[in-house]
Amino acid sequence: MDSCDKTIASVMPEAARCVIEALEAAGHEAWIVGGWVRDALRGAASHDVDVTTSAPWPVTTRVLRAAGMAVHETGTAHGTVTAVCAGETVEVTTYRVETGYSDHRHPDEVHFVQDVEQDLARRDLTINAMAWHPTRGLLDPFGGRNDLVDGIVRTVGNPAVRFGEDALRMLRTVRFAVRFGFAMERQTHKALLDKLYLLREVAPERMGQEVDAIVQSGRAGTALLAYPEVMCAAIPELAAARGFDQRSVYHVYDVYEHIAHVCNACEAFTAGQATAPLRWAALLHDVAKPATYSEDVDGHGHFFDHPRQGAHMARAILRRMAIPSEIADATCLLIRWHDEPMPATTPAVRRLLRRFSRACPGREVPLAFNLFDLRRADAVSKCPSAACWAHQMDAYTGILRSEIERGPVFGTRQLAVSGSDIMRALNIAPGPAVGMQMEVLLQVVMAGEVPNERDELLAWLGAMP
Repeated sequence: MDSCDKTIASVMPEAARCVIEALEAAGHEAWIVGGWVRDALRGAASHDVDVTTSAPWPVTTRVLRAAGMAVHETGTAHGTVTAVCAGETVEVTTYRVETGYSDHRHPDEVHFVQDVEQDLARRDLTINAMAWHPTRGLLDPFGGRNDLVDGIVRTVGNPAVRFGEDALRMLRTVRFAVRFGFAMERQTHKALLDKLYLLREVAPERMGQEVDAIVQSGRAGTALLAYPEVMCAAIPELAAARGFDQRSVYHVYDVYEHIAHVCNACEAFTAGQATAPLRWAALLHDVAKPATYSEDVDGHGHFFDHPRQGAHMARAILRRMAIPSEIADATCLLIRWHDEPMPATTPAVRRLLRRFSRACPGREVPLAFNLFDLRRADAVSKCPSAACWAHQMDAYTGILRSEIERGPVFGTRQLAVSGSDIMRALNIAPGPAVGMQMEVLLQVVMAGEVPNERDELLAWLGAMP
């Protein structure tokens, strides 16, 4: 075992070790496979570990239960069970090969085999087709380790065949390329472009899972610029943005390039920690620009109402891709207001919080910060002279932080008075009038006319004609 194998052994999850030892003590073969091996070689191993074995799944179940582990039959049609050891889960799958793929997504037949290299040969990329054993070390029949070192993404075997079997592998290949900053091997890239039409056979929600993984990697901008054909096949609404001249003195990029730069700028402004709604909003914030384009008499381009229409388009895209509603709601909210004029004043920030509170209750403050980051990214992705607008966002965030320190007021619940206080002060009975007075007080507080203090509010209320 070389030094690399020893390093991997030091981070091997104990649960995986127990599974392998139990299976091999019973006369079967077992290896750790897939993403854990790849990431361990990169020095980024996690506890999410998969084991493959020569044992049929019923035998695996019996052996592991006899060793004291809980075993759940989670995917027996494909030979998979999930073992629980020391509080950790390990997916254990029988060696298999797959054939058929008549729908370009799922194998028509699954055959269980006894050779681990046959199992590795069915996998998508060389960097995902390695196996590791605590005593036998690394098994790498397709050169995945060298591709990791060289920074290359390539398929196992013929890329046209691989993509023809499962069209979703094309998006997965892009995802791994941009996630790791790797180059795509030339034949793999050629086959990807040749087979893109097959993505039409993939269910939108399955494409959504892969696109979401690209977006949440923080590398959507890279994917847009490096693999535009793939991204536009996955989100056809983006295709109209490619090469779309904005005819504006404020823009040096076409719509598509601008979107890509906004995605990258959001990562820069958040140090790579952008939220899911912010990342999706960056990707889709200008999706309606081609549909809303108009020119004035001087030939200058305008995109009136593109934020509102963009929010509607984004809603349809995110619904089609089965993106969770809590992400979709926040994303569409950011898109809707990303270009709305707004003075840098406390009342304006309070109005923004109220608007966001109504749309996404309890999430108004982080979404306000997201909006300011989106506007910063939008500004620096226009033209050099427009980049100064990004600095203006500092004033908005400063006001928002001040509001947080003293307790933001954007709803009647934040008022320093209650309905009972109002009834006593005005000598009125419970009813709609109480709520109306609360709303009046909220408006004057949000406008900065009266401080949110109980005595001040009651005095103002008592002085009303």
